[in-house]
Amino acid sequence: MNIELRHLRYFIAVAEELHFGRAAQRLNISQPPLSQQIQQLEHEIGAQLFTRTNRSVQITPAGQLFLQDARVILLQVEQAASRAARVHSGQEGELRIGFTSSAPFTGLVSDALYQFRQRWPEVHISMQENNTRQQLAPLHEGRLDLGVMRNTPLPSDLQHRVLLREPLCALVHWAHPLADAETISIQALANEPFVFFDPQGGTALYGETLALLHRYQIKPFITQEVGEAMTILGLVATGLGVSILPASFRRARLADVVWIPLQEHDAISEVWLVWSATRQPTAQMHNMMQLMMQNAEI
Repeated sequence: MNIELRHLRYFIAVAEELHFGRAAQRLNISQPPLSQQIQQLEHEIGAQLFTRTNRSVQITPAGQLFLQDARVILLQVEQAASRAARVHSGQEGELRIGFTSSAPFTGLVSDALYQFRQRWPEVHISMQENNTRQQLAPLHEGRLDLGVMRNTPLPSDLQHRVLLREPLCALVHWAHPLADAETISIQALANEPFVFFDPQGGTALYGETLALLHRYQIKPFITQEVGEAMTILGLVATGLGVSILPASFRRARLADVVWIPLQEHDAISEVWLVWSATRQPTAQMHNMMQLMMQNAEI
């Protein structure tokens, strides 16, 4: 069966006008080709859609049923075309973003997400919390569109943009002797019990913070190893040790934890936006990348 969309449009025009001449004018074609197209449609279907006399055109019961379905089909085609165009332009569709546990505490990221939602409310944003290491394979395989992570060695097929360089701070219990200091040197933590990340957890902050400590010849006395930064905050709040985290986590506002800026100039952590270098960015990706890069604090 060879029925084209133009056949449906021609048929609907005739069915609504019940006059081949008026239907032809409406379609901006001549009447003989219109009559031929309707005859061809009836032949393809195997049913008479109209009864014709010299004075009138009437739609048959088969034609009435076909008219209902033809209108639905054309509407679905128009809606599908509209959706495809909106997805292509970034107004609809899906955006899959991986993020580390610290990303929601970063004003740059939360502001970009809010602005994106206001501008493109029909784009579904799927947020997937993963540590830095866990984001690499999904980005490589196309299961994530963008990743927000801490600085880490990347495979050659991923590229990045630095969004933020934020200071690292010492965390101590409010009753700790260092709690009243405005700033401290990292050396002040050399002999303190550390609450720190599990080395198997996959967070980039583990290697980043250890590298900082090693640069200053400090081998931390680690007494507690946990998987999440929020757990570190909770344990510091109970007085089980000190730790080091990026300043953005201060938004968690735990009353028993005191944040003290570190004096070392290299006590910083970078937040990266990461994407595949081998995949063409979608309009949705491009729009989010633009928002984040516009707000980048570097």
